[in-house]
Amino acid sequence: MSLQRRLDNLPVGRKLLAALLVLLATVLLVANLTFISAAYWISQQSVTPQAMHTLGQLAATPALSQQALASPQAAAELLGQLHSYRPLRAAALFDGQGRRLAQFGEDDALQLPAHLSQLQAWRNGQFHTHQLTALPQPQGPSGHLLLVASSEIPGAFWTGTLSASAAILALSLLFWLLIDRQVRRLVTRPLRNLEELARQVTRQENYALRAAPGNRDELGSLAEAFNTMLSRMQAREQQLKRTRDEAREAFDRAHSLAEETRHSNRQLELEVQVRGKIERQLTGFQNYLNSIIDSMPSALIALDQDLFVTQWNKEAARLSGTSLEQALNQPVLMAFPQLKPYLAQLQEAVEQHRVARIERVAWPLGDELRHYTLTVYPLAGGAGRGVVIRIDDITQRLALEEAMVQSEKMLSVGGLAAGMAHEINNPLGAILHNVQNIRRRLSADLERNRQQAEACGVDLDAVTRYLDAREIPRLLDGIQGAGTRASRIVSHMLSFSRRSNREMALASLPQLIDQAVEIAGNDFDLSEGFDFKGLRIERDFDPELGKVPCIANELEQVLLNLLKNAAQAIHPRDDGRILIRTRLSPPWAEIQVEDNGMGMPEAVRKRIFEPFFTTKEVGDGTGLGLSVSYFIITNNHKGQMEVASMPGQGTQFTLRLPLAEPPTSSGL
Repeated sequence: MSLQRRLDNLPVGRKLLAALLVLLATVLLVANLTFISAAYWISQQSVTPQAMHTLGQLAATPALSQQALASPQAAAELLGQLHSYRPLRAAALFDGQGRRLAQFGEDDALQLPAHLSQLQAWRNGQFHTHQLTALPQPQGPSGHLLLVASSEIPGAFWTGTLSASAAILALSLLFWLLIDRQVRRLVTRPLRNLEELARQVTRQENYALRAAPGNRDELGSLAEAFNTMLSRMQAREQQLKRTRDEAREAFDRAHSLAEETRHSNRQLELEVQVRGKIERQLTGFQNYLNSIIDSMPSALIALDQDLFVTQWNKEAARLSGTSLEQALNQPVLMAFPQLKPYLAQLQEAVEQHRVARIERVAWPLGDELRHYTLTVYPLAGGAGRGVVIRIDDITQRLALEEAMVQSEKMLSVGGLAAGMAHEINNPLGAILHNVQNIRRRLSADLERNRQQAEACGVDLDAVTRYLDAREIPRLLDGIQGAGTRASRIVSHMLSFSRRSNREMALASLPQLIDQAVEIAGNDFDLSEGFDFKGLRIERDFDPELGKVPCIANELEQVLLNLLKNAAQAIHPRDDGRILIRTRLSPPWAEIQVEDNGMGMPEAVRKRIFEPFFTTKEVGDGTGLGLSVSYFIITNNHKGQMEVASMPGQGTQFTLRLPLAEPPTSSGL
């Protein structure tokens, strides 16, 4: 058992005596330490310095100082006389030149300076009280006496202190014994009497016993309270006996009533079991219906005739941001604020009991705009009037419809483009060929032209001057440029209408992108008249994306078109940039070309891949660049091409190429 536990288990009287004994010992110890510290401080601060000053004055008398400084033996005799003074620990005598003549010391560890010039350095490392006294000489410089005091307290002081402490301790013990006797009489004995009385009451269960009255202190009050407790316990026991007798009589009466009600309870138990079984079946059926409703991809909301919510599935909670607990028994416009514009249709469906349908409702969900269809069904059955609202997400369906419409447009325009290209190509070739022949036949460098001119009597140089004056060569350049541009449009139309039969090969997308950027820089600088290479082009290539199967030159043509469009979009801005990003997103390899230009409205974005659709000025674009690019990605590579744009924020084109090589189709 630990000391703390033993102290806790001591009787109260012994605890008081132990505390008193500890207090006396503490006071005695603190008093002795204080006395010793005070004696030491007085000795070091007052007595020792005064004694050393007196010794120094005696040694400084002319007779003693001249005799002591006469020789080292005389100095040693003077120090020997000072050695008998007990508080003095060491001393040294220095002549007029500062040399040490003699010394004595009680401790070899105390090294006195050999020369007076070393005194300051010696003082820095000492903690003893010391004094330097000058010894004047009638002729020559003065000598010096160094006295070092001892830091110890005399033994007589220790003896006296210990004797006084022993006497105080003896008197304290006598005082403690007297207190012990009184504590036993006034505290311990009354407590033992109460303890014995409590044990006796416990053994005999006799609550008529009483404690003897004591003094008018806390123990006397405790004995009086103990007697009061016994009196109340005696009265409580008598009351319990009477209550027990009454309870027996009541038990007999209750026993007869219990027999009468037992039969009724059995019938009630059977009814409760049947009802509980029915309730469990209903609860299970309700949970089953709720699970079916929550599993549906559409949002289902049931309303009563006052348009308060009675049913709310998980999809409705996701769309509205309101949980089932918050929505039940609340007005639908509070639980689903997005339905507020359609309040009239809801009320009409409740009042006229007919189906209402609202097509293509656009609501934001997070950062994305989603499209929904709302159908309001009147509530059928005998549960009262009301409606059921079904909300279907048609965003993906609209995207598929838009893609199908786009695909049909591309197929129809492809056929038209093929026919137009063949019809235009022949006369266009004739125009370009004739322009070339006109240039050749007007040239003065050909000998045959000169011969014909002489035969007709015409000066060919004069004709050349006339043509230059009338700007005929410039007009021919215009015809040839327009014909070349028309030829390029026909070439795009033919590429658009034909299916590719070239084989795919594995290619590195970063290498293709870098080549497209270099080609765009050379081509764009010449055609547009501004520094494409000076634009800020950032690259973010996925290191995990390896080589991808593709037709390299066609993919390079698509990237070139996207880079030119992005450069034209950011050209007016000072902080314009183009970001080219690749990502591995199985089963696709993605290429994103993003710019921070002016962007485009939604109406333009939907038509961006239509052939001959362009927002540029007449003569600046044919409207076939993006449509041909779309055809190359979707038809030739079996991939996907998407565009996302916000006015004032920029445009992002996304190309998706399958990682596995698609089956090649035969060309037409």
